[in-house]
Amino acid sequence: MNERSEPTTGTAEPLAYGGRMESATEAFVAHRNLLFTVAYEMLGSAADAEDVLQETWLRWMKVDLGQVHDQRAYLVRITTRQSLNRLRTMKRRKETYVGPWLPEPLLTAPDVAEDAELAESLSMALMLVLETLSPTERAVFVLREVFDVSYEEIAAAVDKSPVAVRQIAHRARRHVDARRPREAVSASQTRAVLETFQHAIETRDVQGLLDVLAAEVVLVSDGGGVKRAAPRPVIGAEKVARMYLGSSAKVEAVITCDATVVNGNPALAVRLDGELDGVLAIRVEDARITGLYYVRNPEKLTRVASETPLTLR
Repeated sequence: MNERSEPTTGTAEPLAYGGRMESATEAFVAHRNLLFTVAYEMLGSAADAEDVLQETWLRWMKVDLGQVHDQRAYLVRITTRQSLNRLRTMKRRKETYVGPWLPEPLLTAPDVAEDAELAESLSMALMLVLETLSPTERAVFVLREVFDVSYEEIAAAVDKSPVAVRQIAHRARRHVDARRPREAVSASQTRAVLETFQHAIETRDVQGLLDVLAAEVVLVSDGGGVKRAAPRPVIGAEKVARMYLGSSAKVEAVITCDATVVNGNPALAVRLDGELDGVLAIRVEDARITGLYYVRNPEKLTRVASETPLTLR
C-alpha cells in the first residue's frame, strides 16, 4: 500500500465512512507523540515537526486502513517521508540564517530524562552532529539508532533497498560516533557541573568560571538575527568567560539562572533583569564543559514554558 494512495470511493454508507475516520483518528492520536519525536529528531525544529504532523494527518486520512497491517509503522513511514521533504526546504532556509543555527529547545518531562537513550539522542550536542549528515543519512540514523526500526521498514520509508539502507546506516553511525562525546555522562554529573557554572555566572566569579570550562570549550549562540549573538562559534575558556562576564558587566545586568530540563538533559533558563534571555545547554567531558549551546532567538523559545511529550514508542 503506497502512502499516497487515495481513499477507496464508492457507495459506502456514511456511517461506515464515519467509522473509518474514527479508527484513523484514534490510531493517529495514539501514535502522535512518537510521530512528533521522529519528526523533531530529524528536523530539530518543533514548528516544522508540527507542520510535518499536519501533512502526515492529511495523507493518513486518505489511506485504506483495511490494507494497512501495521498502523504504527505506516504512520512512521509517512512522517519520515514528509520530514525528508521538509529537511530539503530547511537546508535552503538555513543557508540564509543569520549566525549559527541551533535546534529549537523543548522543555521535557522527567520521564524523558530518565530514558538515557532518548535523552542522549535529543541532546543539543548530538543533534548538532546530526546536522552534518545528509537528509537520507539522518533519517536512516534516527530511525535505526534511536527508534530501532527494521532495515526493511526504513527502506520503505526512504525509497532505498534494505542493502543500501544497511550501508547508509553504517556510514552514518561511523560519522556520528567520531563526533559524539567519548563517554556517557549521567544527568546527575551534568547537573553538578551546570550548578558550578551557574554559581560562577551569578556571582561573576571569573576564576570559578574558568575552572569549570575546558581549555578548548566551544560556545555556539543562536540569535537568529533577532537577538545579539556571536556570528560564529567562540573557542577557548578565556574568550567564553569574557563573553559571559565581560560584556554583561558593562551593562550591569542582573543575571539569574533557573535549572530546567531541556531536550531530556539538564539546562539553564538564563534571565537578564528578570526577563528570559535564552536557554543554555551544555556538553560535559571529564567533569568540564566542552560545549555551550545558547539559544537566544525568541522564535525558538516558545516551547520552554510547558512540557512537550516525547517518546520512543
